[in-house]
Amino acid sequence: MENSYKYFENTECKYYPCHKGIDRVNCLFCYCPLYHRNDCPGNPRYVLKDSKTVKVCTDCIFPHLPENYEAIIQNIRNGK
Repeated sequence: MENSYKYFENTECKYYPCHKGIDRVNCLFCYCPLYHRNDCPGNPRYVLKDSKTVKVCTDCIFPHLPENYEAIIQNIRNGK
């Protein structure tokens, strides 16, 4: 893969594939660095649990697509 530093796939992981709907999962951002951002570019949903709002990213594949690498890095750099 061109620009392979943007992609890592761990098919040996016990959670692989962690998301449905994509054939190849980019595991580079297994734990999304944008989780704590309110304005992340993914598609999280929010649920109320024990009187607290919790961000749920189960259905979000944004950090697992290699074409989103630059957007994630830019978001981290800008602090947005």
